[in-house]
Amino acid sequence: MEQKADNNFGYSDTVMDHFSNPRNVLKVAEEEYEASGVGMVGNPTCGDMMKIWIKVDGGEKISDLKWKTFGCASAIGSTSMMSEMVTENGGMNIDDALKLKPQDIMDRLGGLPSIKIHCSVLGDKALRAAIHDYYKKTGKDDLIDEEKAVLVCECLNVTDKEIEEEVLEGVSDFETLQERTKISTGCGKCKEHATELFEGYRAKYFG
Repeated sequence: MEQKADNNFGYSDTVMDHFSNPRNVLKVAEEEYEASGVGMVGNPTCGDMMKIWIKVDGGEKISDLKWKTFGCASAIGSTSMMSEMVTENGGMNIDDALKLKPQDIMDRLGGLPSIKIHCSVLGDKALRAAIHDYYKKTGKDDLIDEEKAVLVCECLNVTDKEIEEEVLEGVSDFETLQERTKISTGCGKCKEHATELFEGYRAKYFG
């Protein structure tokens, strides 16, 4: 973690503290850490990657969480904060960890610049992937919430999962969603439903 943050974005003191002194970073070889579950999202060749290791105790609490990332101050700061939130006070119950929203983490950080919100969801995604990996390893596949994608825009072949991903990438208005996915730019019949889904995902993740 020898990166330097450009604070021209107006990061809070808390974000800068977690960037400069990140908590719970994995400092041993990956094979030496006996994880209950491992999750990874992103691609280092694209600039952002997050990998998380969790340990789960007998009471289904996340007793420890370690992480590594290739990312900006927002990604590092938010994941560091998330790692504290998940492991403080003896560890967070898995069900509660799955209910964590990026907005909850941003609130603890004192906010993030709007253009950097998409960087903050890497940790959230990787944590969910690690929990799902734990479920698979312990024969609890039925607890994995993986709904199949539903086609929303037939003209441009856009699904609800693609809308959700765009929200998690930081898209905050429907016009930008249309620019990026072309949803509802054909016949337009799906626009009302697409808008409802978009607003629903915004509320789900960012309150």
